[in-house]
Amino acid sequence: MNQDFWLEVKNRFLNFITQIGPNILYALVALVLGVFAIKFTMRVLKRILRKSKVESSLKTFVESLSFFILYGLLFTLIGSILGVEATSFLAIFGAAGIAIGLALQGSLSNFAGGVLILVFKPFKVGDLISVRSNVGFVVKIDILYTTIKTFDGRIIIMPNGNVANSDVDNRTMEETRRIDLSLKFNYDADIDDVRKIILEALEKHPKILKTPEPDVWLDSIGEYDMKITARSWVNSHGYWPAYWEQLEAVKKALDDHGIEIPIPRRLVFQGGEVNPDSIKSEPDQPIK
Repeated sequence: MNQDFWLEVKNRFLNFITQIGPNILYALVALVLGVFAIKFTMRVLKRILRKSKVESSLKTFVESLSFFILYGLLFTLIGSILGVEATSFLAIFGAAGIAIGLALQGSLSNFAGGVLILVFKPFKVGDLISVRSNVGFVVKIDILYTTIKTFDGRIIIMPNGNVANSDVDNRTMEETRRIDLSLKFNYDADIDDVRKIILEALEKHPKILKTPEPDVWLDSIGEYDMKITARSWVNSHGYWPAYWEQLEAVKKALDDHGIEIPIPRRLVFQGGEVNPDSIKSEPDQPIK
């Protein structure tokens, strides 16, 4: 009985080797050739991405995705050689995809947003942007998060899903940007004189562009003052230093010519009947 048992085991083993042996050999050959083919393909892909103008984060994502797809196809091929149906692999991949998707819903939203940002490029590293009241320079764009640095040195990491679904104010996408100075003056100030003083102060600034030329216009008339707007153009990356320097230069020029800012005034009536000749205006006084 023992001899019959071991003889049966031996025969089944030999039949198994005879049937499956060639497939195992073919699978090993496919594995070796597939690994070499994948390495060659990845080298070519990296060389193409290196020469392209694609963002570094997107390059890394494309390389990683291509790596997993190629090896997934290779394992599917090896499984089919060994007799495993392709539908089984598809079922496994599908179940894994559903499980990962349910576990990483928020991350997938950020992932999709990162792909959109890296492909359509609404901004790039070094741009000054404003997103959801956060203003800063872009220092890093990953596939899941965008990092900006604010003027006061804070680092803000924003999920790409939120960034992709928000209005993005890119303040350095264009090479030039306009500075608007809003100034108020008394009614007795001569508009032509004020315009001349402001233009002279602006034109002395080294960062002001000659084209378009600076201009000064009466913007609106209020209850006790008139609003004048001075406009000039500068390079986008030097906007804020130029803005502060211009504002200071205009203030000093107005002081040198004795032009003061307006003070709120009110009419004061004294005694019974109102005599128009006795009407006088006085500056508002603080309540004590």
